[in-house]
Amino acid sequence: MDDFFKTSAEKTSIPKEYIWPEEDLVLAGEELEEPVVDLQGFFRGDWEATQHAAMLVRASCLKHGFFQVINHGVDSHLINMAHYQAKTFFKLPISEKQKGQQQLGSKWGFSVAHAHRFSTKLPWKEMLTFGFHHEGSNAAVVDFFQSFFGEGIEETGLVFQRYCEGVKKLSLAIMEILGISLGIDKSYFREFFQDGNAIVRANFYPTCPEPGLTLGIGPHSDPTSVTILHQDQVGGLEVFVDNKWKSIRPRHDAFVINLGDTFMALTNGMYKSCLHRATVKKHQERMSLTYFLCPREDKMIKPPQDLFSSREEKPRKYPDFTWFDFLRYTSEHYRADEATLQNFTKWFISFNP
Repeated sequence: MDDFFKTSAEKTSIPKEYIWPEEDLVLAGEELEEPVVDLQGFFRGDWEATQHAAMLVRASCLKHGFFQVINHGVDSHLINMAHYQAKTFFKLPISEKQKGQQQLGSKWGFSVAHAHRFSTKLPWKEMLTFGFHHEGSNAAVVDFFQSFFGEGIEETGLVFQRYCEGVKKLSLAIMEILGISLGIDKSYFREFFQDGNAIVRANFYPTCPEPGLTLGIGPHSDPTSVTILHQDQVGGLEVFVDNKWKSIRPRHDAFVINLGDTFMALTNGMYKSCLHRATVKKHQERMSLTYFLCPREDKMIKPPQDLFSSREEKPRKYPDFTWFDFLRYTSEHYRADEATLQNFTKWFISFNP
């Protein structure tokens, strides 16, 4: 499998499993002018600045569900250390990485292109995925690295544990701002996710001999609630807005925030789940760190009363379901794409009439 990612002067094509349909490969023609939300005033307790941040968030979430945040409170040195540890891991020999190979039916471990689950339209990337619980053991991430990869990787686990703790604080702050932006109790979503968890993933996109034929990840909306991503400066993230793909200019000082399907359901469809993809390059590798915020698995995904009514103007768009229901659907039955929530809704209602 690792041989697929070796490039040379002799190699002029990529395996057919990695080739995507032409309609998914249409080039982005322009950059997205997404809002950059400054959180400094929020963390300082400045209500006027917080309202301004919430206004920017609302505008983007009503349209496409994507924005970036600066002055986010996560230490820049810690972010750099996390990127360094991820890069060091992906540069290990394939035999070392495969000690923690992700197994069918499991969410955790190292994987190449989701090839253990799918056989077509594979993404041109490697991934390292682990879990982080908001109210769990402080050593859970360290334990993951030691149990999956053995001794000698303790520093990687410690760095990612600290990184997750920092991003957790940011995620709850974003939930508070989202509540304010929706005109509901500012603590509603913060409390909803306080005892939640996260799926954490380091993504490595190797150089590709024919980047015009494949994607680092295909068009999809994240099934989770909110995605908090830090990317390097190479670029490749794109968002679908106004019926066209638009590229995202990386900002080293910013975290990318995009809404997922679960949060769209929590707003009764008012806020949009962000449709996005990642491209790859011929001569540049790319790295990103992704924190997928999720509620506790048994939490009922139901919007607050203010966002729906029994009257016709704001009917319920989705049934009540738990995060476990949705997670099981995407893990066992369906590959995340641009229609995941709609297809899950049909599937769920058919089994729960």
